[in-house]
Amino acid sequence: MPRRGLILQTRTHWLLLGLALLCSLVLFLYLLECAPQADGNAPLPGVIGENYGKEYYQALLQEQEEHYQTRATSLKRQIAQLKQELQEMSEKMRSLQERKNIGANGIGYQGNKEQTPSDLLEFLHSQIDKAEVSIGAKLPSEYGVIPFESFTLMKVFQLEMGLTRHPEEKPVRKDKRDELVEVIEAGLEVINNPDEDDEQEDEDGPLGEKMIFNENDFIEGYYRTERDKGTQYELFFKKADLMEYRHVTLFRPFGPLMKVKSEMIDITRSIINIIVPLAERTEAFVQFMQNFSESNFHNYTLVSLNEEFNRGRGLNVGARAWDKGEVLMFFCDVDIYFSAEFLNSCRLNAEPGKKVFYPVVFSLYNPAIVYASQDVPPPVEQQLVHKKDSGFWRDFGFGMTCQYRSDFLTIGGFDMEVKGWGGEDVHLYRKYLHGDLIVIRTPVPGLFHLWHEKRCADELTPEQYRMCIQSKAMNEASHSHLGMLVFREEIETHLHKQAYRTNSEAVG
Repeated sequence: MPRRGLILQTRTHWLLLGLALLCSLVLFLYLLECAPQADGNAPLPGVIGENYGKEYYQALLQEQEEHYQTRATSLKRQIAQLKQELQEMSEKMRSLQERKNIGANGIGYQGNKEQTPSDLLEFLHSQIDKAEVSIGAKLPSEYGVIPFESFTLMKVFQLEMGLTRHPEEKPVRKDKRDELVEVIEAGLEVINNPDEDDEQEDEDGPLGEKMIFNENDFIEGYYRTERDKGTQYELFFKKADLMEYRHVTLFRPFGPLMKVKSEMIDITRSIINIIVPLAERTEAFVQFMQNFSESNFHNYTLVSLNEEFNRGRGLNVGARAWDKGEVLMFFCDVDIYFSAEFLNSCRLNAEPGKKVFYPVVFSLYNPAIVYASQDVPPPVEQQLVHKKDSGFWRDFGFGMTCQYRSDFLTIGGFDMEVKGWGGEDVHLYRKYLHGDLIVIRTPVPGLFHLWHEKRCADELTPEQYRMCIQSKAMNEASHSHLGMLVFREEIETHLHKQAYRTNSEAVG
């Protein structure tokens, strides 16, 4: 019998034993009630000075007998209720044990190990079926997407910041910390004690012992909440000396955590075709290739086009130039800095015919403004930090994406009617939103957009020009730094006044 079935059976036996003991206690109380009771303050019959007749004793006995009969009837009714509750609880436990492996998705794990009635389980299953967990939901536009937020053991990478929160921070609120700790522990429980229907193989350690995962093997996770359904969690675990990842999907349908699936993902043979469209900007390309080479990548292919630059056209040509069958593609730009860890996230979150990955890039501000107090800005590698004054999550950009070639071709690729800068990525994004594939949208720590001077050409359409100017304004500096620039004269005037007052006091 599986381990969890044994635990369930053991709990059923303890429950029956507890109810039996409770019934025994009730019977014991009944016997106590039937025993004669002495009133220490009342005079005892037969004491000198008190004269009681036969009728008195008969009336007293009759009264006591009626009292005991009433009490016995009450206790019998309570015992009958307890027996009925015991029978109902036994039937529910049997039903839960029979339904343990029910559900098309093999849902059987609950984080708190407590079983619930069958009607509640059916409701929880229906919440998972309604949520965008196993199949994508058709959405009208990019504004309808519920993005994920990503997290590690120590950090949360969040889109919604306001004026006080930061793009990367430790979870400060206790409820959020407890939530993420509980989720990671639940994921470890699923991996270390798999069900028979889990899509993972038992793996032994170097000495033949069973391999046990712990919190140090947790790599990254994503979560998002659909307000009317629940919270979805995607968790990834990996041993340092192995290439396989363990992927666990959990869902909290405003109740106990429910396991959706558990699987092993082997990325050792997953090739990524990185496609970068480029026109001019040779200096940026040299920087890009330096970053690329440092990561020990190879096999470069240059596809030349003698025509007016069109980003969508370039990506389409790059995608179709691959003639070796199915491949995972990363649509990238020359001013993007990515890490090897990001490419693993790309592999883990795209699946042919199932999922496409749209990571949110962290866009760096103008280093001349961010590091104005220094003689020269630091090297690019030292600028790659997630701080409010160093950059922002570019949640309005959809150009960086990981998707399989078959999905890209099936959906029709980019719209070739879009000319010049911007727009083509949003059109492709909307195509996926209107389809059945799941769109994974989340900020990731290993993907940065490097600042560069942006020029908005006069040839752009009004809508494209507005988008270009908006992007240019957003890229320049943080709210506080822009405020310092706007009020620079006022600040300098104040400093001059302060210096003059100090000098005057010193002379006086």
